[in-house]
Amino acid sequence: MTTNEKTNAQFEQVIQECRSLFEKKLHDYGASWRILRPQSLTDQLFIKAKRIRSLEIKKESLVGEGIRPEFVALINYGIVGLIQIYNGFADTVDKTNEEAMKLYDQYAHEALELMKRKNHDYDEAWRGMRVSSYTDFILTKIERIKEIENLGGDTLVSEGIDANYMDIINYAVFGCIKLSEER
Repeated sequence: MTTNEKTNAQFEQVIQECRSLFEKKLHDYGASWRILRPQSLTDQLFIKAKRIRSLEIKKESLVGEGIRPEFVALINYGIVGLIQIYNGFADTVDKTNEEAMKLYDQYAHEALELMKRKNHDYDEAWRGMRVSSYTDFILTKIERIKEIENLGGDTLVSEGIDANYMDIINYAVFGCIKLSEER
């Protein structure tokens, strides 16, 4: 198995774990996230990424949950972000669990395909990075999203919010993989 094939398999394994949690939360809460406006979703991503950075710096969690579950949340909220961008937000829950899972699978697959293309071009560079760098890059992507939102999406040369969500998903997957390998 080549290194790229190993990465692809690890990526798919992490996404499967995230998907399973997402499906269980859909059972418990339905697609309640459909009411999140873009700025609220950005703030939710920010909260998760800031908590990771805080735990990395303090090296202690008083809540009892570690860094990896926050990376999982970033993946799932990143996919929710893509769903919201392309479907808009709603005033009520307007997707069945089955519809939500179909959308989840669609955007998870798109993230995988993007990762494969980038991983080919960057030649597995993520493997030489520190987990804390993924956190910082995710926080940078969130700040970019905030600025694009403040500009009403009117950018001159930058990628859109969707590209930033994709990068957040991929960096968070890499974080999950690295943390699993370090155990």
